Amino acid sequence: MFDIGFPELLLVSVITLLVLGPERLPEALRSLGLWLGRARRSFTRVKTEIEREIGMDEVRRQLHNEAIMEQMKEIQQDVDAFSQDIRGVSSPASPASQGPSADETVEPVAPAEPAPELPPEPASELPPEMPGSASTATADER
Repeated sequence: MFDIGFPELLLVSVITLLVLGPERLPEALRSLGLWLGRARRSFTRVKTEIEREIGMDEVRRQLHNEAIMEQMKEIQQDVDAFSQDIRGVSSPASPASQGPSADETVEPVAPAEPAPELPPEPASELPPEMPGSASTATADER
């Protein structure tokens, strides 16, 4: 992470000894240690809180998925019941195929209009057969 080696640490410690002096250096190092400890504990606390939240998100997702699966089961049961009802209605022994029930009203159906009459087509006149042509008449007709 930080590329700090022994020579850099030695240089920083010599400079702090010169700046702070031998009387205040132990107190400064103690304060620095306290601050680093607090920062480390805060970082650990935030890290565990995030991990706990992630775990709770997984639990929430699992509960949501279970709720969706329960709804899917209910819908499947409704579809199965509906398909059984449809099969019952389409069978020939069902009351629906025997006619309307007493509470249903039947509207009268108007009679269909007759188709308009077309004039008879004229009989097509066939040309007389030629004597030498192949005839479709049978031997009895000749």
